[in-house]
Amino acid sequence: MPASVIEAHELFKSFGFNPVLRDVEFNLAPGRAALIVGQNGAGKSTLIRILAGLSRPSAGTVLLFGEDSRRLGPRYRRRIGLLTHQSLLYPNLTARENLEFFGDLYGLDDSRAAAARWLERVGLAEVAEERVRSFSRGMEQRLAAARALLADPAFLLLDEPYAGLDPQGREMVATLVRDAVGRGCAVVAAAHAPFVVEDVDFEVLELARGQLGAPVEESRRGRLRSQLGR
Repeated sequence: MPASVIEAHELFKSFGFNPVLRDVEFNLAPGRAALIVGQNGAGKSTLIRILAGLSRPSAGTVLLFGEDSRRLGPRYRRRIGLLTHQSLLYPNLTARENLEFFGDLYGLDDSRAAAARWLERVGLAEVAEERVRSFSRGMEQRLAAARALLADPAFLLLDEPYAGLDPQGREMVATLVRDAVGRGCAVVAAAHAPFVVEDVDFEVLELARGQLGAPVEESRRGRLRSQLGR
């Protein structure tokens, strides 16, 4: 694996005449975590999509696992986990069917076993045969987290990962993040305000006026607690 899982150089993104990102520089090594904070409209989701290789910058380059993100093949795609505002789940399929489908898509050896394991891990084993369209927002977010981590990605991107979750759900996501970092996964999260995850040192960066600034605070350790509602 390269020294950096992700490298972004001189990223610029505009929609029409509206610049969203300006000269963004970013890199992250395996087993490290970064938290990007910013207000609504700051460009956090746009940056997450570019770092995931799902959107092209107007200028600049992104290297994922040492490869140009514009030319990533399937074997690299399965190494990227993404959790966004949209669950990317199929509402007419059951929770189990969704995870088995994505397991097959990722080329897992035993998608059924992987689906069962992750349904248990995110606390949805008892509703495995229920269709996702009947799920609450929090249940759907739990299943989306399982989808994002199903193939044990080497790079995990989280856009507002605690949205719609109760305290138990937030603690579960924090545990998943902690475990991912512990096995060497690089993690990028985006949120409106800083939060902490026990035993994970986040480099906190601020995205404002399209530019990614220096850390807004020192990396911290402590209990998971969103600062948003304090």
